[in-house]
Amino acid sequence: MIGQRTLLSFFGPAPARKRSRSPEPGGDAEKAKAAGSEAGGASPLSPEQQERIRRNKEAALQRLAERNVPPGFGESWRRQLAKEFSKPYFLELMAFVAEERKRHTVYPPPEQVFTWTQMCDIRDVKVVILGQDPYHGPNQAHGLCFSVQKPVPPPPSLENIYKELSTDIEDFTHPGHGDLTGWAKQGVLLLNAVLTVRAHQATSHKEKGWEQFTDVVVSWLNKNLDGVVFMLWGAYAQKKGSSIDRKRHHVLQTVHPSPLSVNRGFFGCRHFSKTNELLKKSGKKPIDWRAL
Repeated sequence: MIGQRTLLSFFGPAPARKRSRSPEPGGDAEKAKAAGSEAGGASPLSPEQQERIRRNKEAALQRLAERNVPPGFGESWRRQLAKEFSKPYFLELMAFVAEERKRHTVYPPPEQVFTWTQMCDIRDVKVVILGQDPYHGPNQAHGLCFSVQKPVPPPPSLENIYKELSTDIEDFTHPGHGDLTGWAKQGVLLLNAVLTVRAHQATSHKEKGWEQFTDVVVSWLNKNLDGVVFMLWGAYAQKKGSSIDRKRHHVLQTVHPSPLSVNRGFFGCRHFSKTNELLKKSGKKPIDWRAL
């Protein structure tokens, strides 16, 4: 019987376990947990604190970028583009150009690479002419596309630009030199896609980072200005300007003024007079193309 009872008791209901009493809402344990949570987690920041943090972070990044500002970079342009200077691609680009200058002759000289930023305030740009690569002969390139320093004679493409101007703009006469600084000071951005080149080796600094940087320049103008006239001459310039907002800006396209293509549409394009008509409609002062 003892064994039977033992066996039956094995299958019988288990004795009830003593339950631990759960803490009452608002009790000491819950208060302690809440206190610990507050101590361990960050309290939400006020909008003022978040704005202060954002400004401090921006200022720190600006200081970092300013350490890498290239020589001769115009102040108004620096303020808008400085974030690029601390990016890996730009640091690698500057290192590449510096190494090239140690081993080879590179044009233009360092102080003239960014001449285009020294001519006018970034917000005063009215016209953009896009080029591809700096001239690679001695004393030619000086940081403005299509332009050469005095007394270097104008290259063939610039001579063709002057020929078109002489038929398009009343009283335009060949200035006797190839320096286009007079246009740049009026708000004509003369920007090459690539800003340096090894002497006598065209496109030798292609795809080293310059294209990315000048894309940023075009993008900033596209997004922050209105009514800019973009002159895109040739397939390369047209591809680079493909993202321009045509509803916000004016785009004039034709072939490149090179002797190889000039007769296929550059002569007779009248881009210079058309540009001035568009500027007038936008309430802007036209360019005096004769002021060279």
